[in-house]
Amino acid sequence: MLAACGLWLAVLSCATIDLYEKSVAIPGHDWQNSYQPTFTFTIKDTASAYQVFLVLRHNDKYNFNNIYLNLHTKQPGQDSAQTARYDLKLATNESGWLASGMDDIYEHRIALTPTGREFYFKKTGDYTFTIEQIMRENPLKNVLNVGLRLEKKQ
Repeated sequence: MLAACGLWLAVLSCATIDLYEKSVAIPGHDWQNSYQPTFTFTIKDTASAYQVFLVLRHNDKYNFNNIYLNLHTKQPGQDSAQTARYDLKLATNESGWLASGMDDIYEHRIALTPTGREFYFKKTGDYTFTIEQIMRENPLKNVLNVGLRLEKKQ
């Protein structure tokens, strides 16, 4: 019994903690580039490593294998935001959609922080992330939801 409890604690100590997850619906499933969802969360612990994910839901009629995004990040105490551009792969010719799916709806959870590298927030306080789609097609059709997920590594 004691050994089982010890094993359970070891498994929990390697887990991540979900700190924040929010998704917003895309009006009419047509994502206008002027519609830029904003997500705000509070960081209290700057000593821990974090992982930031894009959460994207679309249907099977989505026309592309990828999505181009700008992620605008505003740190506590700053008036201006920093912008990072992403080209995120959503599908391959060999295996299809790189997502979990049910019927014709697919959900992607894509790490925006570098894989295998730890990411640390430098300041405590409120962070605001804004997601802007920068695809050539406007509006970007067949996108159902977009969101942000934050996990803390223990």
